[in-house]
Amino acid sequence: MYEKYYKNVFDKKEIQKATLDYFSGDELATSVWMDKYALNSIDNKTGEITLYELTPNDSQKRLASETYRIGQKYNNNLSEDVWYALLKDFRYLMYQGSPTYGIGRKDPVSLSNCFVIGYPDVDSYGCICAVDEEQVQLMKRRAGVGHDLSGIRPKGSPVNNSAQTSTGVVPFMERYSNSTREVAQDGRRGALMLSISIDHPDAEDFINSKLEDGNIEGANISVRMTDSFLNQAVSYSDNPDPEKQRLWKKIIYNATTKAEPGVLFWDTILRESPADCYDDLGFKTFSTNPCGEIPLSPYDSCRLTAHNLFGYVDNPFTPEASLNWKKLGEYAQYMMMMADNLVELELEKVKQIIKKIESDTESD
Repeated sequence: MYEKYYKNVFDKKEIQKATLDYFSGDELATSVWMDKYALNSIDNKTGEITLYELTPNDSQKRLASETYRIGQKYNNNLSEDVWYALLKDFRYLMYQGSPTYGIGRKDPVSLSNCFVIGYPDVDSYGCICAVDEEQVQLMKRRAGVGHDLSGIRPKGSPVNNSAQTSTGVVPFMERYSNSTREVAQDGRRGALMLSISIDHPDAEDFINSKLEDGNIEGANISVRMTDSFLNQAVSYSDNPDPEKQRLWKKIIYNATTKAEPGVLFWDTILRESPADCYDDLGFKTFSTNPCGEIPLSPYDSCRLTAHNLFGYVDNPFTPEASLNWKKLGEYAQYMMMMADNLVELELEKVKQIIKKIESDTESD
């Protein structure tokens, strides 16, 4: 199915020159596209990399062709030429990250950019190890991961093993962080978000976990803030709590000096997230993707697309500049079609991944 994208082979220097011209001399953009997104294959014996695309327009032809192919089952599908016109030169519509890399590629890789995983009500050691394994399996297929640590019992709690008491959340933060750093993804590293409720007894240890250089280097960390905590922590509160105010100031100080932790206004997220309208059916939001853009339920994923809004500006950089709302409205519908087609393309990749796992020669 994908063989047609592997027919043309290009020399690396040839690609570098053509792509540098494409990006008007931008060396960073050139190296990012060549190293991260250009279609390639690697010889498992020699490690030699073969490249099959000369410029990003070749990538966009691949993306357009696959978007058209998978959309043929629907009556409103656009032609392959129209899909290419929408994607060409990043002018209007774009696939982001994992879809750009994986669509049309023979390898069984994820087209989802990010997942949220984990078990909200389970904190056994076996569960913690299972989440670590799930994280690694997702990351090695190019996905970022987020999970929440609020369910892990706090430091000093009794446990049913020879240790007798729990070590708390911070050692497990290191575990997940190290797994992220260990998983190489075709030249890029894994991406991880760890979150915790401000009400967790180990919240302060979590907040301070990255103060010392070298700690938890493989993860972003964010604190899930509740309305009740904030209402007592801010300086103008009607019902101030000195301990909550102290912790709030610590978060601000750490974020100012070390850029972390981030803050997730969790009650607002729960009120405004579509998934939480169906929390009685098991879709309650659990954590966010690694950069915190999208809250997700356990085992949800996100597949990212984007508009280049500059493409909709008429007469740019002139006094007559204006946004073409009619075109944006029309192309927004095409974007939704593209995103729907991306789900179908992802399902094909899931089947590839399952087939690879089932054919694995290693013993159980």
